[in-house]
Amino acid sequence: MGRLMIAALIALFALGSYFFKTTENPFTGEKQRVAMTLQQEVALGLKSAPEMAAQMGGLSRDERVTRAVKAIGEKLLKSAGLIDSPYRFSFHVLADRKTINAFALPGGPIFITEGLLRVLKGEAAVAAVLGHEIGHVMARHSSEQLALQQLTQGLISAAVVGSGDYSTAQIGQLVGGMINMKYGRDDELEADKLGLRILGSAGYDPHAMLGVMEALARAAGTNRQPEMLSTHPNPDNRAARIREEIARQFPGKATAPR
Repeated sequence: MGRLMIAALIALFALGSYFFKTTENPFTGEKQRVAMTLQQEVALGLKSAPEMAAQMGGLSRDERVTRAVKAIGEKLLKSAGLIDSPYRFSFHVLADRKTINAFALPGGPIFITEGLLRVLKGEAAVAAVLGHEIGHVMARHSSEQLALQQLTQGLISAAVVGSGDYSTAQIGQLVGGMINMKYGRDDELEADKLGLRILGSAGYDPHAMLGVMEALARAAGTNRQPEMLSTHPNPDNRAARIREEIARQFPGKATAPR
């Protein structure tokens, strides 16, 4: 079988595998392509959570803060009707006081650093961050990213086999990385949108998410990566999209209270 034929088969297999993984997300109402079942996502999250906590310096020893974060997270889940969802949500505070970050693992484990908590102002801001991370889980962004990476790797392999040129692989990796970054930024914006929905359902002022963007911008200072090379949109640009979404979801609260 010729080299080009083998390359074509690899490419077709990668494309077929990707496009046949289409499913409808009951929470977002959108059709998406994912690489894992819900059960696999939950299992992966439960298995990865202890290791992730260890890599990030361990869990916080501040029991008061930990209880408060868990209470806020559970309030959000209850108000959004997610208590009985198939996901295994849990909320953890990491002891790292220097890193300003929060993230979600597939299936439900959510982490926030003491560093981020220190720059947030008030319960509603913490709820905004947790709502954003819940949005990532419910939108199944990790599984979407894995499916996209599998497609990218398949197409790069096909290009290398077809051309017999390793430089093609290097170019493909760069292009593939940029594609995945773009999807990452889109995921962040969708998580903001879903986070606002979850935030509002719990009775929090949705403008609290704008306060989070202001806190992130202050913390970043002048040392920001260019948005094009980051998986997270610039906080200022996110804020503009958040204002638009607040006006759409909460027309009676389009103006922040003074």
